[in-house]
Amino acid sequence: MAEPLFRRLALIGIGHIGSSVARIAREGGEIAAEVVASARTQKTLDRVMELGIADRVERDPGRAVAGADCVMLCAPVGTYADLAAAIAPHLAPGAILTDVGSTKQSVIRDVGPLVPEGVHFVPAHPLAGTEYSGPDSGFVSLFRDRWCLLTPPPGTDEDAVERIAELWRRCGAMIERMEPNHHDRVLAIVSHLPHLIAFTICGTADDLADESRGQVLKFAASGFRDFTRIAASDPVMWRDIFLNNREALLEMLARFLEDAQAMARAVRWGDERYIEDKVERGRKIRRSLIELRQA
Repeated sequence: MAEPLFRRLALIGIGHIGSSVARIAREGGEIAAEVVASARTQKTLDRVMELGIADRVERDPGRAVAGADCVMLCAPVGTYADLAAAIAPHLAPGAILTDVGSTKQSVIRDVGPLVPEGVHFVPAHPLAGTEYSGPDSGFVSLFRDRWCLLTPPPGTDEDAVERIAELWRRCGAMIERMEPNHHDRVLAIVSHLPHLIAFTICGTADDLADESRGQVLKFAASGFRDFTRIAASDPVMWRDIFLNNREALLEMLARFLEDAQAMARAVRWGDERYIEDKVERGRKIRRSLIELRQA
């Protein structure tokens, strides 16, 4: 068995992603010799100890990060500025601060200026997850064969970047580095816009008259079921993602609305070739995902 990568890993937030990392760390012992978890409520911390996925829990994030050589922010991105301010005075010199947030420009904006001298800041984003949340929802295979994108600011210590890359490799992930602005534009189309559409479609269904709404739910085909799975995701997390990637999301939404209008015209005027082309392009994308083992 490999030596632990870190002496002490502090997880600030212990929901779906954080609890999955904690499980992997506790199961294999290759990520950290000790796992400390912090959460907003004592109920969550009590449950973490019941599950046995951390060695120690702390309600106060400052106490949680004390003495840790790796600190991972696993909370909604809208909380990062306050969390960074709370933990900054307690971060050990030489420690690595990282995160799992789905927006990277906002993370660098909110956290970067608060990182103390001598602490290395390596933003990251594992592209994995389900619609479930809370410490019970994690599992050790969550990141296996999934991508983790690293977006270190210019001048970041390369050894620190490599250690975070190795952390995610030991979780089973594949690694790629990406510029933060590019990351946010890519995620706007592959993740944030699909979630926005799913929430909106489910809201439309919910606003139907009672009889129609009941039939929608009773006879929901697989397409609508897929939207409801996405729409079951944590509302606070997605509120923060939408607001913190506002510009890229609105750009992609505008492009989507133009394409949706073009499809509507094709349906209205019976443009069979246009419709078939769009459907076939969707099939090609699906086949590509299957070939890349990302389906």
